[in-house]
Amino acid sequence: MIPPEFIQTLLGRIDLVDLIGQSVPLKKAGVNYVARCPFHQEKTPSFSVSPARQFFHCFGCGASGNAISFVMQHRGAGFVDAVQQLADLAGLPVPHSSTATPTPPPRPHLEALEQISHHYQQALQQHPRALSYITRRGIKAETTHTFRLGYAPPGWHGLTHTFPHFPTALLIEIGMVIQQEGGGVHDRFRDRLMFPIQNSRGQIIGFGGRILDQGEPKYLNSPETPLFEKGQELYGWPQARQALRQNHEMLVVEGYMDVISLSQAGLGHVVATLGTAITEFQVKRLLRSTDRLVFAFDGDNAGRKAALRAMERVLPWFEEGKDIAFLFFPEGEDPDSFVRQQGAAALQEKVSQALPLSSFVMDHLSEGLQRHLPEGQGQFLKRAQTLLGSLRSPWLTFALKKRMAEWLDLSLPQLDQFLGSTKTPERSPTRTPIASPLTSRLPPTTLARQLIACLMADPALVHQIGMPLEDPLATTPEERQLFPFADHLRHQDITPSLPLLIEHFRGKPEENTLDSILAKEFIPLSETPSEELAVVYRDGLARWGQQIRQREIDQWLEKARHQPLTPDEQARLQALVLTRPFGGG
Repeated sequence: MIPPEFIQTLLGRIDLVDLIGQSVPLKKAGVNYVARCPFHQEKTPSFSVSPARQFFHCFGCGASGNAISFVMQHRGAGFVDAVQQLADLAGLPVPHSSTATPTPPPRPHLEALEQISHHYQQALQQHPRALSYITRRGIKAETTHTFRLGYAPPGWHGLTHTFPHFPTALLIEIGMVIQQEGGGVHDRFRDRLMFPIQNSRGQIIGFGGRILDQGEPKYLNSPETPLFEKGQELYGWPQARQALRQNHEMLVVEGYMDVISLSQAGLGHVVATLGTAITEFQVKRLLRSTDRLVFAFDGDNAGRKAALRAMERVLPWFEEGKDIAFLFFPEGEDPDSFVRQQGAAALQEKVSQALPLSSFVMDHLSEGLQRHLPEGQGQFLKRAQTLLGSLRSPWLTFALKKRMAEWLDLSLPQLDQFLGSTKTPERSPTRTPIASPLTSRLPPTTLARQLIACLMADPALVHQIGMPLEDPLATTPEERQLFPFADHLRHQDITPSLPLLIEHFRGKPEENTLDSILAKEFIPLSETPSEELAVVYRDGLARWGQQIRQREIDQWLEKARHQPLTPDEQARLQALVLTRPFGGG
C-alpha cells in the first residue's frame, strides 16, 4: 500500500508538461500547451495540458487526468507501476505502508473479477483439452497473454470452492454465479474458453465464454452488472487504442475470435461489439478516436441486418472529415476465417475497398425496388424521407440528395418538393475553445454533475459561496455523492488541486462520476477560476435547494393521497410550500 502523503509529494515533484513533452510534441497556446492527442488519431490538436493545474485533457476522445493517469493510459501501466516509474524520474524511493488504512482497498467487484480472471488463465494452462482448442484455432501464446484468455473448467461450483472468501452476494452481483430457484448458486461459465472484457482503463468488468465442442449457446456473455453495460463497452478497446497510434482507422467486427485473429495478424486496430447491435454511445466513442471507421460483417442475412443497424446509428453522428465504410465477407466466412486462410495483406486490401457509407445508403434505399415503376419510386421516396430526417451533416445531406435525384431522374428542386421538409437539424458543436473554465462538449446532464464539476474546477467555492444541501431523497449516484464530495473539500486545510482530487477518489465509488464528468462534460483547464464559474455554482446551489424542497413536497403530497398527515407533517408541508427556497450554507 502506497501512503497518500507520498502520492501528494510525488505529484508535486513531477512537472506534467515535461513528462508529456518527452513523448508528445507540445506547443504553447496561451497559458496552456496543446498537441495532437496521443490516444487517438486526429488532424488538428485537441489535446491540452495545463501547467498551472498539472492536468491534461483531450477535447476529442475525452482522455484526461494527472501525471499518474497519463503514465497508466499512455504506457499501459498499472497504478503501482505508474507510481514507481514517476518515482524513479523524481528520484524518490516508494514507501509501502504495512497497514491497509492509509489507502482505500480496491473495489471488491473489480478485485473479484481480477482474481477470477487469473484463476481462469491458470486453468487454461492446466487443461490439455482447452490448450488443444486454442492451438487448433491458431491462437499463439503471445496473443493468449495479450488478451488474458482463460478457461472455465467443468463443474457447477468451481468458483465458490476456489474463492470461499468471496460473499455469494458479490459473485451474484458481478454475474459470475446464478441463483438457483431452490436455493444455492452455480457457476455461470463452465467448460468454456474465457475472454475477459476490459474497460478503457484495462480493468476487467465481465467475461465472454465460448463452448469448446458443439452446443448452445456457442457464446455466453456476462449479464449487465453495476460495472458492465454491454452498450457502453467494446471488446479489445484497450489493445486497439494502443494500435491506433500506428493506424488511421478502426475496424469494428462482431466476434471475440475476429478481434483475436486480426490482432494476431498485425491488424490490432480492431474492436467488437458485445453480442448486441452497436449503440449510439459506442459510435460516438469510435468517432472521437479515429476519422476512418470500417464495419466488417458476415455476408449472411444477419450480417446485413447488423450493418443496417450500424448505418442507422452512425448517420446522426457523421460529420465532415469522417470516412465510414462497410465490408461484407462471403457467406460462410467471417474476419477470423478469412485472415487465417488468406492472410493479413488480403484482408487489408479488402478493407481498403470497403463500401463507402453513401454507397451503402443508396444500396439500402434502392434494394428490391424497380426503378422504372412509379411504385418503386414511391417506396424509394418514403425510405429517403425517413433516412434524411436523421442526418445532421449538411454536406452528406446534399450529396445524398444529388444521388437520390439521379436515381429518380429528377432535379434537386423537384426532389425537395416530393420529399417535403427535410431540413438538417441543428447540431451543437462537439468541440469548443479552451479559454473558458466552463468549456464543455455537452451540457451537464444533471444539476448534481454541474455542481460537482464546478467544485472540481475551484474547490474554494465551498468556502466562498457555500455547501450544497444533503438530499435524503437522492436517487442517482452523483446526487448521493455531491454532499460527501463537497464535505471532503470543506474539511481540507489546504485547497486540494485537481490532480490530488483524482488520486484521493481513485478506487472509490466517486471515481466513475469524476471520470465521466471530465471525459464528457466539463473541462476545468483555466488557470484562474472566473466569476462566471462562481455565478454558475451560486445559481446551481439555489436550484439544488429548490429541487430538494420540491422532492420533499412531492413526498408529503403522495403520502397524503393514501393516509391523513399528522399535525407535525401538515406543518412541515405548509412550511415547505411557503418558504422561499435557498441554496446552501
